[in-house]
Amino acid sequence: MNTTSFVPFLIASPLDQFAINCLVPFRLGPFDLSFTNSSLFLIVGTGLVSILMWFATVKGGRLVPSLWQSIVEMVYDFIYDMVQNQVGPAGRPYFPFIFAIFVFILAANLIGMIPYSFTSTSHMVVTFGLSVSIFIGVTLIGIMTHGLHFLSFFLPGGAPLALAPLLVVLEVVSYSFRAISLGVRLFANMMAGHTLVKILSGFAWTMLSVGGILAVGALGPFLVVFALTGLELGVASLQAYVFTILTCIYLNDAIHLH
Repeated sequence: MNTTSFVPFLIASPLDQFAINCLVPFRLGPFDLSFTNSSLFLIVGTGLVSILMWFATVKGGRLVPSLWQSIVEMVYDFIYDMVQNQVGPAGRPYFPFIFAIFVFILAANLIGMIPYSFTSTSHMVVTFGLSVSIFIGVTLIGIMTHGLHFLSFFLPGGAPLALAPLLVVLEVVSYSFRAISLGVRLFANMMAGHTLVKILSGFAWTMLSVGGILAVGALGPFLVVFALTGLELGVASLQAYVFTILTCIYLNDAIHLH
């Protein structure tokens, strides 16, 4: 039996949507610096956010805000209150960075919900790059603020001196894992949600293609897909919020040594 015609069905996978495709190949010695679909949608997300900010702040904004200005002002107030509540007045110099992080991740997550687009935050290299950069930056802020006293963060106050070696090791390991957990959480949630939606939509489409009573039964999976799509929109926003508020918490720890 000739199985050639069945090959596309055998290799089809819900994970194909996460494939990195090279758009403009470019190598510099041993380094592959090619422009990929992930790079494209990161630029698209950044561009759309920049355009939104421009529309909202053109000519310094309006006394009666437009729709775009109202959206930007709500996000601005939301992040500003977050920084104030989590870090306090000492966090104000870092507000622009935290605001940019939230808007960037939110845009990347929401763009990934558009059919035939690409979810850049579903790749560990993107989220891990963000989390490691934030981890290094927050640690440097702690060292510049407190000097060597920053090392006291790894020894809880009032702890018995005999337990100090064990506690310091545990605290250092726990602190170091922040760089991993922050990125893994975002990557895993985005990838899992998109994979589930793809599996159920493929299942529903297969039932509909078969026809007969299965076509009627496909209504159930289709309704589930619509519900999951709405849930994924919420998850996309929630993960941007979680990433941002954890960044604020880590920044607060570095500044106040809590």
